Amino acid sequence: MGAVDIFFIGIGLSMDAFAVSICKGLKMKVIDLRQCFIIALFFGGFQAAMPLLGYALSVNFVEYINAYSHWVSFVLLVFIGANMIRESVGDREEEECCNHAIGLKELITLSVATSIDALAVGVTFGTLGNKLQLSIWMAVLIIGVTTFFLSVIGVFIGNAFGAKYQTKSEIAGGIILILIGIKVVLEHYL
Repeated sequence: MGAVDIFFIGIGLSMDAFAVSICKGLKMKVIDLRQCFIIALFFGGFQAAMPLLGYALSVNFVEYINAYSHWVSFVLLVFIGANMIRESVGDREEEECCNHAIGLKELITLSVATSIDALAVGVTFGTLGNKLQLSIWMAVLIIGVTTFFLSVIGVFIGNAFGAKYQTKSEIAGGIILILIGIKVVLEHYL
């Protein structure tokens, strides 16, 4: 497995973070570059750290990780998505005054929820042995950087739609998070 393979794995792993970044961009009235890069750093950092952790755990825990990771992702994404929908139909006065900065707790929760599948990929890397042509450090760097850039793009895409259709787009963003959670569970069983 070479650099091109790892790059495509990085794209696949970052799709959840990309979708969540779109949802976060939907809530920004104006692009806040600082928030955008913080979101991207967290998503990219967690997406890089999880395969490294999975690699370290390797074969010993693969059944445990695969058995419950989909449920953890599902619960976190549905909770955050439902909260987004609830906030979008609630009192708007508070949000009209500010640009809705993402909180550290929410950012960590979203980062974990969108990177759990990367943990299993890291376990897979550990079981490949010599078939992994790159060092694990190069593999996680490629995955992290890919996720970082796709997250930045996601925030900008979300903002382009959110500025015009904020309430509807927040509801859509919440529904997207819930659907990603359902997709994670369905993929595990299908």
